[in-house]
Amino acid sequence: MHEHLFNPGRFTVLRWRRAIACGAVLLGGASAAVYAWSAKAEMTGVAPAMVVPASLQPTDALPPIVAVPFTGDLELRNRLDATSALFVSGEKLHGDLLRQFYARHNFERVWPTRQTQADALLQTIMRAGEQGLDPDMFHAATLRTGAALSPLDRELLLSDAFLSYADALARGVLPIEERMDDEDLTPEPVDVAATLDNAIASPNPGAIIEALAPNSPNYVALRRALAAYRASSPTIPLDGARGAGVPRARPVERVDDSRLRQIIVNLERQRWLPRTLPADRIWVNIPDAHLTLYRDDKPTFMTRVVVGEVDRQTPELQSTITSLLFNPPWNIPPSIAKEEILPKIAAQPDYLARHHMQYRHNGAIQQLPGPGSALGQLKFEMANRFDVYLHDTPLKNLFGRDNRNQSHGCVRVQNPRELASLVSGIPVDTINKEIGTNATHRRMLGSSIPVFIVYQTAFAEADGRIEFRPDVYSRDDEIWQKLHPSAQAPVAEHELQGQRRG
Repeated sequence: MHEHLFNPGRFTVLRWRRAIACGAVLLGGASAAVYAWSAKAEMTGVAPAMVVPASLQPTDALPPIVAVPFTGDLELRNRLDATSALFVSGEKLHGDLLRQFYARHNFERVWPTRQTQADALLQTIMRAGEQGLDPDMFHAATLRTGAALSPLDRELLLSDAFLSYADALARGVLPIEERMDDEDLTPEPVDVAATLDNAIASPNPGAIIEALAPNSPNYVALRRALAAYRASSPTIPLDGARGAGVPRARPVERVDDSRLRQIIVNLERQRWLPRTLPADRIWVNIPDAHLTLYRDDKPTFMTRVVVGEVDRQTPELQSTITSLLFNPPWNIPPSIAKEEILPKIAAQPDYLARHHMQYRHNGAIQQLPGPGSALGQLKFEMANRFDVYLHDTPLKNLFGRDNRNQSHGCVRVQNPRELASLVSGIPVDTINKEIGTNATHRRMLGSSIPVFIVYQTAFAEADGRIEFRPDVYSRDDEIWQKLHPSAQAPVAEHELQGQRRG
């Protein structure tokens, strides 16, 4: 019987043991040998050569495999392989990010031989306040007083600080999986472990990490405004400016400064957006209750909109308008039918007839198309899981109000025919004729247009001025709590996730 040496390749011992466990049935009579091999590997941390019968060898088309012992740091790997959450000095670490990073380094320690890069990246963390972020969220205070840390704890804390700061700049402190269900905007994915490796190899490591932040005019203007507000309030310390050994006792910002809070919160919201916005796009800002059409990245058309009531909030989302629907019927959502329409039908038997509504074959209620339809005579169709869209409305008086939070969640447009003309390239006269047929019909756009519905209570005008709007949905405080957790009363983590609270 010919025998060959079996090689686990680049598998760690733990991963190789799992692979063997999954394939134990196939190994048949060799399973005992396999078990002995894996047990020894786990005890010693070294994958020894294992003899495998020729009948179990790969085909002749594959080269023989030779065992390679694990050469990384066993203590580090075992720490990362632990199933429990990782903590250092009471601060929680990001286990998934750390495992990705150290897998790239064969589970070897990184920073003892890269002290210059570590110092540069640590200085970058200390400047996190320039991005509206608290350096202590990234272990700055602990690292400044790190004499009591073991070498391994310091290794992990440094890596976690750099990785979590990179992740915060790339996706926000509240990435999409930690936000409310109706905060649905997200940037392009970024491999922060690979980015940290690129930073380590760069002559300017901090610049590589900071390049993950948005560089849009809005973000730059908000950062400039943040610096100006701080400069005008010298009693407010910069983030990370406390001396070594000073405990984390108070928030780094003065919490009664509402403008400063709005700027910091909206810097976070900017980090939720794609880094490269489409040059042609529709932009709806909920607190501002305005819609702007951009062409070649320049605002070319603006109109007022009506957005969702506080109890029926318009979600933050990205979609694409693909078509116009002329004379649309309104298929009333079940929740609205149950809460609003059915009680009125019970009190007024002729309610359906008077409002041009009817029951459909599936029991749903539909309002027939026409000038009095809740959707008006024009709907901008855009697929999204919230079933939210832009549309006309017969209630033109609502656009004259300062408070335009009056809809069921969709966005009513003050000048829909002009907007339809601009996005379709069809003259307004033709739009009017299409509506004038009184027939429900669809026209596909020659070129679809992205639409962003955002929630920005502080934003930059074209000239760089910062505008502020009321936090109509009370969403800012949820973000502020996440950005300054040490300043807040304990909040159950699940409260910042899931459906919007009423």
